[in-house]
Formats: sequence, structure tokens, C-alpha cells
Amino acid sequence: MELQGAAVNLGAPSTSHPQNFSQGDFKRVRRTVDGRPFPIPGLAADVLHMQVKEGSKIRNLLRFVTARMQGEGKGSNGTSLRQVVFTGSGRGVTKTITCVEILKRKMGGLHQVSKLYYMTVNEVWESPQKGAECSKQRTLPAICILLSKDPLDPQEPGYQPPETLSEEEKRHRALLRPAESPSTYTAKRICMT
Repeated sequence: MELQGAAVNLGAPSTSHPQNFSQGDFKRVRRTVDGRPFPIPGLAADVLHMQVKEGSKIRNLLRFVTARMQGEGKGSNGTSLRQVVFTGSGRGVTKTITCVEILKRKMGGLHQVSKLYYMTVNEVWESPQKGAECSKQRTLPAICILLSKDPLDPQEPGYQPPETLSEEEKRHRALLRPAESPSTYTAKRICMT
């Protein structure tokens, strides 16, 4: 089979079809998300909201939440937090679920309510060379998970009670956890002369 070709300049903009832009020609200038409230009814006003994105570091999120829920970061009334809400959308949904599962195992005794929903994202793109503007509306899957130290309504759809562990599982987990130690480590420098 013989290839028939024509001279194509890949670096030059196409003038024969000005309405046919590639995504590389456009740059996103604005992104708005629908301001819908959380799909979980009856949330307290001072609940900690953790928005998990695709690029979020799980270690950083969990360190912050654990410190706040264990009382190191006191709330406005001087008590530790009782509830936290994790939300994520698009490719951040799996990371959101991972954060929640790790925190449940780390803290223990947390009640959970999970809600799935869709959110609408409006994006405005413009081409700096051509002065054209394009608007795009996308619907993304999203998840909202409430974790609470206090009991929640077991009749609420999406409710999960705290995990109950047998005595053997508790001993096994205690062996896996490191002993209480300071959060900072110091290293000694040894000079051999």
C-alpha cells in the first residue's frame, strides 16, 4: 500500500476551517460549580468539611482530620470535633473513599452516612489567538460522606454503623499500631574521626 500525502504544516493554525479548534488552542478562563448544599440533612454549622481532589495527598488530609478529631485542634467552643464531612467529585471520588476508610480504621467507633449525587460544572474556554469563547457544561459524579463520633439515624439511607471488632482483632490491631510516640523524630549526628 502506497501512502499518498500532502504537505501539512502542523505548527500553523488552520485557516480553511476556523470553527474546528483543537482543545490545545483553548485555555480555561472560568469554572463554576453549582452551589448545591450537602445532600446529608441536619448537618451542624461547625462541621469540618474536607474537599478531596484528584491531586490531594491522603497523608496530609488524614493528619489534619485526625488532629482535629482527637482534640489537638479545638473547635470554637473548646472541644474536639465530633463530625467531619468528606466530599469528592470526578476522579477524586476513589481518593475520598480511601480517606474515609483509613480514618474509620484509625479512629474506630465512627458512624457513617454516605450519599452519591451528581454536580454540574460550567467551564468557559477561550482562544487567545482567535478571540473565540466556548462554554461547556459537564455533569460529574460526586460523593459526600459524613463521619460522626455521635450516633446517627440508622434509618437514613446510606447509614453504616461503627465496625465492631472481636477481642482477637483488637489485639491484632494493637500489635500493628506503633506505640504512642512523639510525632517528631530527632536524629543524632555521629562523627567518626
